[in-house]
Amino acid sequence: MKYLSTRGHAARPEFCDILLGGLAPDGGLYLPETYPQVTRAELDAWRGLSYADLAFEILSKYITDIPAADLKAICDKTYTADVYRFVRPGGNAADITPVHWLEAGRFGLLELSNGPTLAFKDMAMQLLGNLFEYVLDKRGETINILGATSGDTGSAAEYAMRGKHGVTVFMLSPHGKMSPFQRAQMYSLQDANIYNIAVTGMFDDAQDIVKAVSNDAAFKAKYKIGAVNSINWARVAAQIVYYFKGYFAATKSNDEQVAFCVPSGNFGNICAGHIARQMGLPVSRLILATNENDVLDEFFQTGVYRPRKAAETQVTSSPSMDISKASNFERFVFDLVGRNPQRVAELWKSVDAGGTFDLAASGEFADSRNYAFVSGRSTHADRLATIKQVFETYGTVIDTHTADGVKVAWDCAASVPAGVPLLVLETALPVKFAETIREALGREPERPAELDGIEALPQRVEVMAPDVDAVKRFIVQHLEA
Repeated sequence: MKYLSTRGHAARPEFCDILLGGLAPDGGLYLPETYPQVTRAELDAWRGLSYADLAFEILSKYITDIPAADLKAICDKTYTADVYRFVRPGGNAADITPVHWLEAGRFGLLELSNGPTLAFKDMAMQLLGNLFEYVLDKRGETINILGATSGDTGSAAEYAMRGKHGVTVFMLSPHGKMSPFQRAQMYSLQDANIYNIAVTGMFDDAQDIVKAVSNDAAFKAKYKIGAVNSINWARVAAQIVYYFKGYFAATKSNDEQVAFCVPSGNFGNICAGHIARQMGLPVSRLILATNENDVLDEFFQTGVYRPRKAAETQVTSSPSMDISKASNFERFVFDLVGRNPQRVAELWKSVDAGGTFDLAASGEFADSRNYAFVSGRSTHADRLATIKQVFETYGTVIDTHTADGVKVAWDCAASVPAGVPLLVLETALPVKFAETIREALGREPERPAELDGIEALPQRVEVMAPDVDAVKRFIVQHLEA
């Protein structure tokens, strides 16, 4: 399998080359040259496979430069009940991503938060850590990861990479904008290969720094800078797997369809669902849910993509979605405009300059109906009401981001054909957002015993202004020490 850039760079690398690189040299994002098509015979054969075996079958279509036996071993090492152990009561850890039905066979939560950091980012990041270690060992190389997080990516990356030989992590986060639990998960790590940088701004400021450093080809090459944010194709590829697994869990035969509702900030999670559908997974609807930072909802309602400035980005009680420039959205737009890299480069030239684009005015938005997207938004008041209603009706406590998904799923339920099960992708366990759970329910969320007192642990973090050169100096200082 060869890969191309959404902006047209001429090289056609293979998977292992783009695994370590992040952005393409022209600033675009990597996608496979074609989406492999899944046959009915394959769907029939895959139903009932373990998560690790299903991951191997799907990833084999995208990773053709790692020997099959080695890729199988990496999948088997990654997707174990010991790693994804924090299942809800009644769930089976061996399923890795069990469905927690709220209404049997009709409406449920696809559990994606059973990993070590209690967030769906673990589903891909644990695989990424093992892939990085494998490829670096084979090549005798090292890598320095520069990432940005709005809450959960950072801890998932650090827990996946801690102690991995050949890997150093520099993770940027918005100072004071994450929950105390999220901050503690990251900043309490004392591993020598982990560095946390809190930027005095919003997530978008941190993400812009990562992109700027990645676009400095000389610096990137000299200091071997790699990426683990969802701009990294391997993250998206890994997430495709749980759409298939959720489909099999929610249906009895491959003649049926399923709908997914996905809380979305950076568009990476739902981008994987879009690609699963393009591969042939019988997905009836992809429902995109935003919080008050509703750039993506606005696009799917109007065809206008209007990223906000950091000062316009709201701080909300679902902080991992406090994003106003969705990095992965470029991948979907690439498909929407007929995989025309020149058109994408033109659109993102405007975006990178602080502008907008209107695909309704150009007529290109009309084709979006072919991709089965609908969308909606949720507010703080909606989150509180939804958390309360789900608890009182079903006895289940959900986190704030999942609550955004449930609220929008309810709002958009009429768009889902009768009889089609609807799964909301759970994004985190409620303990990560205890303050809002207390506000909604007047009680503390449950937490795994092994994470008791994490907020009181000593924390190690460097606070600095959102300055690209300052971050570069920090990286150089610690790599050359």
